[in-house]
Amino acid sequence: MQPIPTLVGMLTVTSVSRWFGEHQVLRDVSFEVRPGRMTGFIGANGAGKTTMMRIILGVLQTQQGTVTWDGAPLTQSLRQRFGYMPEERGLYPKMKVAEQISWLGRLHRLSRSSADRNTAHLLEALDLSERAEDPLETLSLGNQQRAQVAAALVHEPVMLMLDEPFSGLDPIAVETVLTVLKERAARGVPVLFSSHQLEVVERLCDDVVIVSEGAVTAHGQRDELRENFSQPRFELVVAGDAGWVRDVPDVRVVDIDGPRAVFEPQGVVQGNGSPHRPEQRVLRTALDRGEVRSFSPLVPSLSEIFQEAAC
Repeated sequence: MQPIPTLVGMLTVTSVSRWFGEHQVLRDVSFEVRPGRMTGFIGANGAGKTTMMRIILGVLQTQQGTVTWDGAPLTQSLRQRFGYMPEERGLYPKMKVAEQISWLGRLHRLSRSSADRNTAHLLEALDLSERAEDPLETLSLGNQQRAQVAAALVHEPVMLMLDEPFSGLDPIAVETVLTVLKERAARGVPVLFSSHQLEVVERLCDDVVIVSEGAVTAHGQRDELRENFSQPRFELVVAGDAGWVRDVPDVRVVDIDGPRAVFEPQGVVQGNGSPHRPEQRVLRTALDRGEVRSFSPLVPSLSEIFQEAAC
């Protein structure tokens, strides 16, 4: 495939609001999609994700706020260089797979040779080469989804937006699509994607934007959200029974199962004339009682962060 044209940039959404009649579907939404980074855009059904993507693409107009590319308003010519995969399948069921992907590339002003070459490369990368001459309707739903990914990429987009790209894919197909998307991000393309499969988002994304009822409730780098958003939590595993952890002051026990205890410290405790953290008191008590097999902080999953942020 030919190198992507040099137009590396950052998409910035600033204070975007949108109504349909009296119903407000977006509320002062702001976030960034940075070059070479995968940004996960997550929220429940009806949270406003698809509406926001359609505003970025110019299909809908923002009623308040702005969407810019490196600080300048988005133009139609620039939007045409974006790659978009809608949640609803939009390919022609009776056209052959390779034929229509190449045709879509030519609609984006690629030469026939470039469109054919890009199509062949993508079908190979997505494990669809053997189905290139088959009508789309003869493919499984998962393979149709992979063909839709190819259609979003064939014209060498300068930004990629995907709405539920992993829907209907088995685990092997998910890994195949992940590899292709990571390769694009590694070449500097900013990628924005929505998904309900939070375990996939957690592995794939660099940054996360969580929306609930049309508003951004949390955003930032994935690891920063893990460290800063939720209540600190620790896991202790001892040789005997860990039920005694319930009696440690300023500790909230989340779960105890025999020798394993999960707990949250509730504040700073004064002891021996100097402050110390409750988790350290738990550890010292455990050591005084006998063997400690493990003691470690528990990093919250993206699912846990999402559940807390969406409340």
